[in-house]
Formats: sequence, structure tokens, C-alpha cells
Amino acid sequence: MKVLLVYPVFPDTYWSFRHALKFEGKQAAFPPLGLLTVSAMLPAAWERRLVDLNVETLWPDDIEWADIVMVSAMIVQNESLEQVVDLCRSMGKKVVVGGPYVSTSSERLPDADHIFIGEAETTLPEFLNDLELGIARKIYKAEERPSLLNTPVPDFGLVDMKNYSAMNVQYSRGCPFNCEFCDIIEIYGRIPRTKSNDQMLAELDALNKAGWRGLVFIVDDNFIGNKKNVRLLLPDLIAWSRRNGFPFSFITEASINLAEDDTLLQMMEDAGFRRVFLGIETPIEESLKAAQKGQNTRRDLLESIHKIQSYGMEVMAGFIVGFDSDPDDIFDRQVNFIRESGIPLAMVGLLAALPDTQLWRRLEKEGRLLDVSTGNNTDCSLNFIPKMNRESLVEGYKAILRNIYSPNEYYRRALDCLSRFHQNRIEPRQTNLVGDLRAFFNIVLTLGVRDRARVQFWSYFYKLLRFHPRDFAHGLTLAAMGYHFRQITEKYCV
Repeated sequence: MKVLLVYPVFPDTYWSFRHALKFEGKQAAFPPLGLLTVSAMLPAAWERRLVDLNVETLWPDDIEWADIVMVSAMIVQNESLEQVVDLCRSMGKKVVVGGPYVSTSSERLPDADHIFIGEAETTLPEFLNDLELGIARKIYKAEERPSLLNTPVPDFGLVDMKNYSAMNVQYSRGCPFNCEFCDIIEIYGRIPRTKSNDQMLAELDALNKAGWRGLVFIVDDNFIGNKKNVRLLLPDLIAWSRRNGFPFSFITEASINLAEDDTLLQMMEDAGFRRVFLGIETPIEESLKAAQKGQNTRRDLLESIHKIQSYGMEVMAGFIVGFDSDPDDIFDRQVNFIRESGIPLAMVGLLAALPDTQLWRRLEKEGRLLDVSTGNNTDCSLNFIPKMNRESLVEGYKAILRNIYSPNEYYRRALDCLSRFHQNRIEPRQTNLVGDLRAFFNIVLTLGVRDRARVQFWSYFYKLLRFHPRDFAHGLTLAAMGYHFRQITEKYCV
């Protein structure tokens, strides 16, 4: 059997980092981990190819080669997903679709031959058996949330690593919290399940053996959701990093209660964690309570952010406007909070009601739901009727983005962030000198010569050299990110 795995296009958004990736000659941030994992679960005798449409083209010859096509997508990729499904079916190929989009969008499923809803550890083996018997069903729905202890090492050999800025692995699924707007707890549940330490180290061994050096994104939606197991993992991860000469630096996502655990923070720093994404959402306590994000109300948010930064980890954070409890001055308060936090990569979005979430069900009951979300909470679309005047909400949102991604504001936060790092942390080993030099000259040429904000860039460049020479490379990476955010802001917020 020949299987073609296809990953649809991720549109150009704040999350794509596309304009920043060009500086280092990369095509995408990271490969499609879900499809790589599915590939590792298929029979060993099957031939397989992967086409990631974010780095290459899907040719008719690829489709002709295959006996079956497997596609996975998030909501924001739905247009590209539909195109892939239609093309493959028009060429007479059986198409299998899974992933977050179909798992939470049961009312708008693509016209595929077979659809997987939920996690595939139990349903994929069932499908493979049914396929062999000629009795494969249209829908395979996971009735339980499976253990991850039998999930195999992803099939990293399917991708050309040179195309990506980071590699990715997964340690856990699920989150113990109950945020109203979140679809993660609907897909993966509120009891975090983890892989074993040996599984994680085996995945890192595979990446190390393949020659990867640099960033590894642990894609968990809340890495510390199961703190007990994380505390057991990190000593082994530290030992592995030391034994292998720190080939990787790690980034991940976590909840704000990370700040209350000094031991955990120190272990993460020692293991090589250098960035963590937090769901801050809003400085308005009433909005946090209404959104059932109580974990953010039990501590000083700015203090918590600065504490995490002090452990050598850059904080990246998500913010939301459009909550029912948002006051009229929410836009200024978000800007002020982001400025004081020293968070360069502040991802601000309009509230979106994602399918099958608690928010979706509440708004539907209240008669305020309008349509399915685009999955892109930065395109200024709203799929529900907000309490605030719609035009005021959208214009206020655009004003936030124009402010926080203006060169002066952005560079100020980047310098503030770097100033909070202590100077005795261990840095991962870097081996791609040619790539680093190419990225350096591309950044300087674009931001320092061609860009209209070049005066602000050179002022920032000087301050990096003078005050943060140890973090100079990190500072230039932040400058490249800022350039990307400005391009997207100008696209959506003119």
C-alpha cells in the first residue's frame, strides 16, 4: 500500500512567522507532527510520502502514485484542506481526514471517504484492519482518550529538516483547567496524559541522530498540566542535554502557575528551555472570572511574568479582547499591560467562539452565535454578537496591534525582556555558522537598509551590542519577529 500524507497550507497570519522565517531561509516554523506520528503508526511494509504544502507543491504525480491519501488540518487550514480533498477525490483516490478541525467541526466535515474524530491511537489500528477486510467505515470516533505510552516515535525521516526553523515533539495531551473559550479541553480532556521519560528521550535521540541542532518545540498545550510527571521528566532531560552537549533549546506552552514553582523553573532553565507561551488573555479580573480562567486571578500577572523571565525564559503570551466583561478602556489597559510585561511576542486576538466549546454552546443558547470561526483570531472577523459595539471593538483591537507592533514600542519591549535574563545560564550548542551568518546579513540588509523603520532598528542594534552582547543573536531574532508582526499588522489593520 502506498500512502500520501498531505499537510494543508497554513495562511499568512501572526502565527505563521513567514516574514521572519525568510531571514534564515526557512519555509515553515515546524513540520506536521501529527502526520509524522500517524506515519509511524502505519504498517512497516507500506510506502509513504509526505507533502507539506507550506514548504512544497502537491503535484498530480504525487497523487497518482498513492493508493490512499491522508490529510490532517487545524481550523485555520480548512480552505486548503477542502481543496486537497476535492483534488484527490477528483483523481479517484480514497481520502482519509483527521486532526483538530474535523474533531471539533462535526457540522462542516469535508467530503472525505473516511474521517477520524478525536485521537487516533485506538481508531487507526481498527481502521487498518477494516481496510484490509474491505469494510472500512466513513466515521471513526475515539470513544476514549488513549494512553500515550504506546505512541511511537514520529517518523522524522519523512521531512527535509532544512526547510524548518524548529523541530517539534509532544509530551502530553490535555489541560486541568476549564477556560470557556478553549477547545483543547474538548479535544484532549482535562486529565493530562503524558509519555514516559524513555519515550521522550527516544524522540530526542532520533532528532539528535538525524543531525538536528537548535530549537525543539514541545507542543503541549500546557506542558506543566501534569506537574508530578514533569518533575520526574526534567532531571532525565537535564542529564540527556548535558550528556549530548546541549544540542537543543526548548520552547513550550504552560499556564501562569509555572511562576509559583521555583524548583520547576530552575529545572526548565537547566534543561535548556528558552521560551514559554502563556495564556494571559487580559488584565481585567472580571473577564478572567467570566471566562473561567481563575488560575490567572490568583496571582499578580506582571510579577509572575517577570519571575519566569528571570529564569532565562522569554515569555510569549496570548491576549484576547471581546469578552463580555471588557470595559471601554480595555484597549489602553491591554497596551499598558503588554508594555509593562516586557513581552515582545504579544499575540493579541479577538475573542472567537470555536466549535463545540463552552463559549460556543453558551452563545448559541443566547442567540448570539453567527457563524463558524475562521480559526484566525487576528483577521478582524467576529463569529458572534459582542456586548461591546462591534465597530468599536474591531477598531480598538486594530489600535492595539498598531501600537504594540510599532517599531519603538516593540524594540522597547524586546530590550526590557533581554534585561531580565540573568547572565550565567547555559546556552545550547550552535553549529550552523553559515546559516547564522546568512540570517544576520539578511536581517541587517532588510531592517537596516530597506525598511522605513531602519533608524529605530540601528538604535536597537546599538543597544543590543552595548547592553546585551551575550543575547545579541536572540535580540536579532526578536527584531526579525517584529518585522513579521509589522507586515501582518499592516495587512489587517490599515
